[in-house]
Amino acid sequence: MKFDLLRTDAGSKARAGTITTDHGKIETPIFMPVGTVASVKGVHQRELKEEINPDIILGNTYHLYLRPKTEILEKAGGLHKFMNWDRNILTDSGGYQVYSLSARRKIKEEGVKFKSHIDGSYHVFTPENVMEIQRAIGADIIMAFDECTPYPCDYKYAKRSMHMTHRWLDRCVSHLDKLDPLYGFNQTLFPIVQGSTYKDLRKQSAEYIASVGADGNAIGGLSVGEPAEEMYAMTEVVTEILPEDKPRYLMGVGTPINILENIALGIDMFDCVMPTRNARNGMLFTAHGTINIKNKKWEDDFSVIDEMGITFVDTEYSKAYVRHLFSVNELLGKQIATIHNLGFYMWLVREARKHILAGDFSTWKNMMVKQMDKRL
Repeated sequence: MKFDLLRTDAGSKARAGTITTDHGKIETPIFMPVGTVASVKGVHQRELKEEINPDIILGNTYHLYLRPKTEILEKAGGLHKFMNWDRNILTDSGGYQVYSLSARRKIKEEGVKFKSHIDGSYHVFTPENVMEIQRAIGADIIMAFDECTPYPCDYKYAKRSMHMTHRWLDRCVSHLDKLDPLYGFNQTLFPIVQGSTYKDLRKQSAEYIASVGADGNAIGGLSVGEPAEEMYAMTEVVTEILPEDKPRYLMGVGTPINILENIALGIDMFDCVMPTRNARNGMLFTAHGTINIKNKKWEDDFSVIDEMGITFVDTEYSKAYVRHLFSVNELLGKQIATIHNLGFYMWLVREARKHILAGDFSTWKNMMVKQMDKRL
C-alpha cells in the first residue's frame, strides 16, 4: 500500500492524499460505507458504485466469521468476489463487537472467549486467528486485534487494556508475517491506538503504534459515548504523534460535523453506521441541517429531497412521497433515505478534499458546521 500526501491545509491539520492498493486508488479524506455482513444495508452494489461511488467500503470480521463463515468466503474466492465488489475493502478486527458483547464475553491475555449473538455457541478470538480470519475474508486493509474500552473507563483498567492491546499487536504482526495472501493481492495491517479518554495513555499508545512502522494507523475506542469535545481532544493528542506520511483512520466516527472537525485535526479515513441506521429511522442529513422525514410538516412538501442532487433519489422523489413511504412502512422509503445519506456523506468528504486542495478548507468547514447544526 502506498500513501501520497498531496496537501495540508494552512489553517488546520486537514490533509488531502491518495492511498493506492492492489484494488485501486482511495482519495482522502474518505468515508467508508459500512457493509457489515457483505452488504451495505438496503443498497445494491450497482447503486453503491454508480450513485454513491465510494473508493472503499468496510466489512465486519465478527459478523462475517459467524455468517457466512470463512470457509464459504474462501470457496467464493474472498469477500470481493462473494459480494461482487471490485474496489477496496477494509475489515475491522472484531474488537468493537467483542466490546459490545460485554455480558457474553471473557477477556484474557490469550484472547477473548465470546458467545455468539445468533445461536449462543462459544468462540475464541486471538490475535493470531483474527489475522487468519481477515486473511480468509481477503480485505485490502485489515485491523490488528484490540480491546475497545467502554466510556467511562477506570484509569487502571484503561492502562492495563492499552498495554494488552499493544502485546496483541505484536502477536498480530508476528503471525501475519508467517502468512501469504490467499487471493493474489496484498493486505495491509493497521494497528490501533487505544487509551480511553486519558491524554497520557493516548500519547503512550500513539508513540507505541508509531514505532511499529505500519503503512497506516487507526484510532479506536472513541465515539463510544464520550462528549464530542473529549473525542476531539484525544484525536488531537494522537495526530500530533502519528506519522504524517501514513494515513490515519478514526474508527466508528461519526456525525457529519464530527467528520469535518476530525478532518481538521488530521484524520484521513472514517466509517460509521450512522448514515444508514439513521436513514432507516427517517433521519436525512443535508448541507443545511437534518430532516426527520417522518414529521407531519413534510406531508405536503413536494420539493425534492435535496436540491443539490447528490444522487438520483435526491431529484426524483419529493419529501412528501418519502414521508408517505415511511408512514406506510414501505421498504422503498428506507432505501431512498439510505442512498441519500450515503451520497451526502460521500459528497461531504469530497467537498472537504476540494477545499483542502484549494486552500480554503477552514473557512468552508466553519460555515458547514454552522449550517449542518440545525433541525429542519
